[in-house]
Amino acid sequence: MKNIITISRQFGAGGSTIGQAVADRLGYYYCDKDIILKAAMESGNLTPQEVRNYDERVPREFGFGQSLFDFYNKPLDERLFDAQKEAIKKVAESGNCVIVGRNANIILQEFDRTLHVFVSATEHYRIDHMKAKMPGCSEKEIMDHLRSVDKARKKYCKYYTHTEFGNAEYYDLCLKSSSLGIENCIDIICNAAK
Repeated sequence: MKNIITISRQFGAGGSTIGQAVADRLGYYYCDKDIILKAAMESGNLTPQEVRNYDERVPREFGFGQSLFDFYNKPLDERLFDAQKEAIKKVAESGNCVIVGRNANIILQEFDRTLHVFVSATEHYRIDHMKAKMPGCSEKEIMDHLRSVDKARKKYCKYYTHTEFGNAEYYDLCLKSSSLGIENCIDIICNAAK
């Protein structure tokens, strides 16, 4: 039985919805961006404003000498990533959890009993899926936002983990929600976890 499930996803592919449903069905703790960021803030080293400003951004400047500084002298982005990483590890140590996003698949790659999942979908499906969540936005605005978020996630993943976001090599299971549907994705993940 896999009792640590990580779900990475393209923006608008339904990964969070799938993750919550998997957690509910298996009776696991659900952990997403908000919970991880809250834990990072509770570490006492970051303010809520700092977290909001730098979430999922790559540091603008990163020089050779920065590796010589301690935690408090690191750029804020580095401190935020480190705090999130520690929060993810603490959740995983308890087991019976579904962790959505934050490069948890790479952070927890050495953990046993893990199932790392990537959820993708066609652009058309993702735009349709986001229409209800972004009322008042045009299809073009949604598409621009979707592409912007995907680009940011790819850069963030590459910078902090030296891996490629969405590359099947880094996941145990890759699902396309636009082809399979949300319910089938939930079933597949639950069955794979068992």
